[in-house]
Amino acid sequence: MTLDEINALDAAGFVDAFGGIAEHSAWVAERAAASRPFASRDAAVDAFQKAILAAGDDEKTALLRAHPDLAGRAAMAGELTADSSSEQAGAGLDRLTPDEFARFTALNDAYKARFGIPFIVAVRGATKTQILAAFENRVGGSIAEERLTALAQVLRIVRFRLEDRIG
Repeated sequence: MTLDEINALDAAGFVDAFGGIAEHSAWVAERAAASRPFASRDAAVDAFQKAILAAGDDEKTALLRAHPDLAGRAAMAGELTADSSSEQAGAGLDRLTPDEFARFTALNDAYKARFGIPFIVAVRGATKTQILAAFENRVGGSIAEERLTALAQVLRIVRFRLEDRIG
């Protein structure tokens, strides 16, 4: 969509078009809409990111928990959003060997048990080997540090998704 088309949408149309940018968290688009008209694609990205950063801790936690496991059960069952499915497939996470799948499953379980949220990484441009290495590195981090890292990764994902949609 062009900026003119985006800026012309009513609130409901905006949320329909962009409610999925932040995984299962339409409230981000609802809040970002208040910053229109956007002067540029970067201004739109900034509005979405500010909406996330201005949210309360409970909302941020819910946003983090809305993300799917990487190469997890939802992916295998075909239950991911179109964005998540495309992103994971682009990184090769839909083509794991049985050993790789077992390793991702074990890390997903350990990470969630430790941090209470799924492991989140913006997978665009990364290989499954790089993602697995990041996963193994981050699973031992502190809770505060990992929460900040996960939130930063969500902001990157939001940027990538908006850049794909805004012409």
